[in-house]
Amino acid sequence: MVTLYGIKNCDTMKKAWSWLDAHKVPYVFHDYRVSGIDKAHLEAWCRELGWEKVLNKGSTTFRELPEADRLGLDEQKAIALMLAQPTMIKRPVLDLGDRRILAFKPDVYEAAFAKR
Repeated sequence: MVTLYGIKNCDTMKKAWSWLDAHKVPYVFHDYRVSGIDKAHLEAWCRELGWEKVLNKGSTTFRELPEADRLGLDEQKAIALMLAQPTMIKRPVLDLGDRRILAFKPDVYEAAFAKR
């Protein structure tokens, strides 16, 4: 089963849901604003995708952090920030079981599900 991670009120999430629904892809939605996210998931995503991509530096939540929190970032500091405020995680994260896809791009989703 495919799991889609993100938050409910995000335009990019709505695009991903619409694409999955239109292509009749069954999935489970995990809202990390409501249910949180565990450290093991974040560490695995950062290893696979790179913490610099998983941390959404363009998010309002990140930009509103004190400057001291935004400076000197490394993987462990980024993970701690994302655990404390999951809205800083780039979204959506689509977990296919054998790999993850970060963000929504129709052509990437198309390629991922063409192989299934």
